[in-house]
Amino acid sequence: MVVYELQHKYSLVVLLDISGLKRSTYYYTLNKLDKDTKNDDIMNTIIDIYYAHKARYGYRRITLELINRGYTVNHKKVKRLMSKMGLYARTPKAKYKSYKGDMNGTVKNLLLDKVIDEVHHKTYYERNFKTERCNEIWSTDVSEFHIAAGKLYLSPILDLHNREIVSYNISASPNYDQIKDMLAKAFNKYKDLKGLILTSDQGWQYQMQEYHIALEEKGIIQSMSRKGNCLDNSPMENFFGKMKNEMFYGYEYTFNTLEELKKEMEEYISYYNNQRITEKLKGLTPVEYRNQSLITV
Repeated sequence: MVVYELQHKYSLVVLLDISGLKRSTYYYTLNKLDKDTKNDDIMNTIIDIYYAHKARYGYRRITLELINRGYTVNHKKVKRLMSKMGLYARTPKAKYKSYKGDMNGTVKNLLLDKVIDEVHHKTYYERNFKTERCNEIWSTDVSEFHIAAGKLYLSPILDLHNREIVSYNISASPNYDQIKDMLAKAFNKYKDLKGLILTSDQGWQYQMQEYHIALEEKGIIQSMSRKGNCLDNSPMENFFGKMKNEMFYGYEYTFNTLEELKKEMEEYISYYNNQRITEKLKGLTPVEYRNQSLITV
């Protein structure tokens, strides 16, 4: 290894003579060596990032973090090294459903674009989550976290522009007070929300008259997913999948009380907003992307 490391600076003939190695022995041993020995530094850094983020980062975000730290590396190499070390990101499972039928409080899905296919003579709709700025489209839903000590329900608001959790409430039961508190926190945070679209599924909470009025008073336009179509609210679904996969699934039995679970949920949301970088946000966290957008504007 000493000869191998020095051969780029000195003559191989001289190095072999000083070391007493035969040329055939040198090349035979070199072919048996692990070719990734030269990647020790980057592999150690990958390990640090992987465990610092509790196995929440896959090879793409680890690549972004390595670049942020000054390394020149592509995602293919990181994927290969992670696979070699047996480091894999956690994968998502299912979620709680709040739909209890049509209570005559449903509204139209405003995030659909009508497409007319003149070739095949068909008309269909495509989901459109594109935004130009923060506070343009928000999404909300409720998800259940079930442990031996009981259940907690998380109700967050997600900004579709920078994927930031704007506000949230964690409750022992999925009641309307939870939704009201979540809205109050969001409204206190941002005073002028006129024209903003707030989308959800057709859960009973969002069909209530009180909910409709709360949005109308702020000039917020309500939108709902089509019945039985969870993909219409996929950004929110994706957040729940990430959160449960990264801090809950596989750890359920480590929480002895609901208070312990609630604390971990709160810490994760803070981590998600302020520390967890995202490839779609060009390697920035949701809060960093919001701040950058404000500077750009």
